[in-house]
Amino acid sequence: MDSFNLERLKEIILNGLWAIAPKVIYSIVALLIGILLIKLIMKLLKIAFNRYKIELSLQSFLESLSIFILYGVLFAVIGLIIGVEATSFLAIFGAAGIAIGLALQGSLANFAGGILILAFKPFKVGDLINVNSNTGIVEKIDILYTRLKTFDGRIITMPNGNVANSDVDNRTMEPIRRINLEFKFAFEIKMDLVRPIILEALNAHPKVEKNPEPDTWLDSLGESDFKVIARCWVKTEYYWPTYWEQLEAVKKALDENGIETPVPRRIIYDGGKY
Repeated sequence: MDSFNLERLKEIILNGLWAIAPKVIYSIVALLIGILLIKLIMKLLKIAFNRYKIELSLQSFLESLSIFILYGVLFAVIGLIIGVEATSFLAIFGAAGIAIGLALQGSLANFAGGILILAFKPFKVGDLINVNSNTGIVEKIDILYTRLKTFDGRIITMPNGNVANSDVDNRTMEPIRRINLEFKFAFEIKMDLVRPIILEALNAHPKVEKNPEPDTWLDSLGESDFKVIARCWVKTEYYWPTYWEQLEAVKKALDENGIETPVPRRIIYDGGKY
């Protein structure tokens, strides 16, 4: 009796395996073909993006979204091959969608934030931005995250939801930027003496824009010195190199004319005498 049941069980298992074997094989073939098709579609998308000159930020977003949708369709096809009915499959996806939506509310907010970033374009790939105390060049905008590369080589990944709801300082959106330099001088130094020296140094730089022209103004008065602000405009891509070069050029010009940085002074009274 026991050997009969064992043989019967083996027969049932073998029959079951033979029954599902074609579906398993078809599913594996469909998976392999689907992966190859997805890679081909993604290559064609990249060619189309380059041909129609789609901006990089939109490219990265559409690529990540397309991969998500294509793999979803592939798994749906595999489910149908295995034998899952379309109505059951839709019900499973619907229930899973609700569960995932409740579990990933933050991710959905990030997805919506990515849509807002692409729609209103506060920045794009390649822009230099400051957001949430992070400064860097935008490397990539995914469906959920934005990646920045800082000047010291770090990668910062920020959720799109937080970025979309934060103040974004885009430092490369405008074609030109203003350089502000501050200098302090002792009260004995005349403003009419330092102004032409600073302006001459600013105008000597080849990257400085002639319109608006560089200018220099008295900015504030301190206890023992006064502060001068010098300003000039340059193209955005030349901002930082020109900033450091202008700062050094003005310092050299002041040194050549014998104008020194003021030293803090205090008057000490002793018995009414000083």
